Amino acid sequence: MFAHLSALVGGILTSGWAGSIGCFIGPLIIWLVKKDTMPFVDDQAKEALNFNITVGIVFFALFLLAFLTLGLGLVIAIPLWIIIGIAWLVFTIIAAIKANEGVAYRYPFTLRLVK
Repeated sequence: MFAHLSALVGGILTSGWAGSIGCFIGPLIIWLVKKDTMPFVDDQAKEALNFNITVGIVFFALFLLAFLTLGLGLVIAIPLWIIIGIAWLVFTIIAAIKANEGVAYRYPFTLRLVK
């Protein structure tokens, strides 16, 4: 549960000044510390880390779209940032609730980069 919630807290705390880099740090620390001793925490921390990396890649791609089109891409990027941001919040809360219940949660549309 803490791996999922740490992504939420880190994203909120670093959203204004660090580009939400905190979304990665919490799950990464929890995964690195507990991966050998707690299999369920290992699984869920990797899942949270993969999901947040995927969302970060999508946000960066949308930023590049807006930048490379000299701002014209903002017509597409801004609504997608809002929709993806809301989905990120909802999926993170659902994952934290499921992990608290002891159920392994799988985020939809996630690249499995950390194995």
